Amino acid sequence: MQNLIMRPLHTRLARLTLLLLFVLLAGCSALRLGYANGDTFLYWWLDGYVDFNDDQKPWVKRDIEQFVAWHRRTQLEDYAQLLGRVQQRLRTRVSAADVLADYAEVRKRVDVVVEKSLPQLTVLAMSIEPEQIAHLERKFASNNESYRKDYLRGSVEDRQRFRFKKVMKQAEYWFGNFSDEQEAKIRAASDARPLDNEIWMAERQRRQQEMLKMLHRIRAERPSRVAAAAMLREYARASVDNFTYAEHRAFFDDTREGMAQMVATIINIATPEQRDHASRRLQKWIEDSRELAAR
Repeated sequence: MQNLIMRPLHTRLARLTLLLLFVLLAGCSALRLGYANGDTFLYWWLDGYVDFNDDQKPWVKRDIEQFVAWHRRTQLEDYAQLLGRVQQRLRTRVSAADVLADYAEVRKRVDVVVEKSLPQLTVLAMSIEPEQIAHLERKFASNNESYRKDYLRGSVEDRQRFRFKKVMKQAEYWFGNFSDEQEAKIRAASDARPLDNEIWMAERQRRQQEMLKMLHRIRAERPSRVAAAAMLREYARASVDNFTYAEHRAFFDDTREGMAQMVATIINIATPEQRDHASRRLQKWIEDSRELAAR
């Protein structure tokens, strides 16, 4: 649960196969909706980026159905157990190290999903046509424009306030209402995090350009499936680790530590009633995960 208040992974090739994991982390209603319409929802989401042609549609739908079935059968019970451990942690004082440890556990599960989906992703990448790469590039441009409108406008104070409001929306979902004194402490923890949306924008664009470059390379060189899979695996790894990490190491490290400290602050200032509220939220997720896995 701590990880949900932390900055989500940005759109990347790995995210194409991680959608169901993110659905789980979006809330119970989204979990049920995502699995009730899993193949349709995931196909629709992917199609918005790729614009599948008539030849691709049948086997992409088949691969998605198989992926959803595998994910439900093998992953949801494990997620329920992880959520149960987080639920237990709510009873104690939490440190930033605890939050980062939970993030590391989520990262392990991300890696499992990526590796499982790699064969299907490879086939898809090797089938991409030039007009689909162009469609993907336009989609990226549209997403970037939305990002600029939300994150690259206003003064530093405006951006701090915007970020804080997003934090409070998540915090209130989990814990309910906060007092003015609690909100002030959360605001201080939020503002203590590094703020440089221009770096995040550069990271987005670098990630997008690397994806386009990779798809163009696969299209031009026609590598073996093994070689293409290695390209995708490296891309997914670099995406999670941040393409521009070498250039902005201190920023990314401080951001991760600041987010972990903020989450720990939110949990530690919560009253017993607020912790109970969060525990009930988690219990609902756990029950939904196990119910869906049993189907």
